[in-house]
Amino acid sequence: MSIGRQVRLKRIFSNPSTNLFGVAVDHFVGYGNAVSGGLASLPKALAATMAGKPDSVTIQAGTAKNLWVPYAGKAALIVQGGCFTVDDRISELIATPLDAIRLGADALAVAIPVRGKTEGKYLKWLTDSVREANEFNIPIIAHIYPRDYSKNKDGEITFTPDEIAWAVRCGIETGVDVIKVGYPGDKKAFAQIVESCPVPIVIAGGPKEPTLGAALASTRDALDAGAKGAVVGRNAWGAKDVSKASRAYYTVIHDGLNAQDALKAAGLSADE
Repeated sequence: MSIGRQVRLKRIFSNPSTNLFGVAVDHFVGYGNAVSGGLASLPKALAATMAGKPDSVTIQAGTAKNLWVPYAGKAALIVQGGCFTVDDRISELIATPLDAIRLGADALAVAIPVRGKTEGKYLKWLTDSVREANEFNIPIIAHIYPRDYSKNKDGEITFTPDEIAWAVRCGIETGVDVIKVGYPGDKKAFAQIVESCPVPIVIAGGPKEPTLGAALASTRDALDAGAKGAVVGRNAWGAKDVSKASRAYYTVIHDGLNAQDALKAAGLSADE
């Protein structure tokens, strides 16, 4: 691995715990709502996110261009290149490793779905990105979401252990540096997946959980099974108190607390 790639990864995994607490504000077309919710105002969402002191923030290139400069040096910047909807209505690779470098980023994230008739195209997004990244020594972080077509002809994201294992294998085979996948809810199965992977796995925050405590408990289980952190979206910026929710995630990921102790440390009630 080149020195440049190692340095950038060190900046992303900079906490002494060696784990990653990342926040993703890159939902764009997948979020589908610009007038309400946690992303109604991108400036406010990013400010609230940064108040939680994450190690990294993943945002689209345009968001980075317009909003990131005041936060430079306060967290690692990861630019998101993938832009898709599960049904392939939208399916575009909108940023390259060179775009990420020009924006001062530490890595390019590429979010893709797998399974289905278009899987090959998305895998090519990863291989093309890895190939170009090699020239510039910038890491590629793959966000990989397996799809299930058994109940819905347009597909839906699934988190079964077998499909998460397939997502991780896709990341390994395409040569990415870090793999982000959903947690399958099975510690033993996930531990086997992590053990088989030669690069760090971090978990996705996933859909909005009914309680923050439930989301934190899943994160704790994933870390105990070998995950190297979590990249959280709506379970952080969609919380009633973004800073406190982020603090709770921080203590689970970096201080080793369980869900209930993390809620208490953040000043939140047990049923949050």
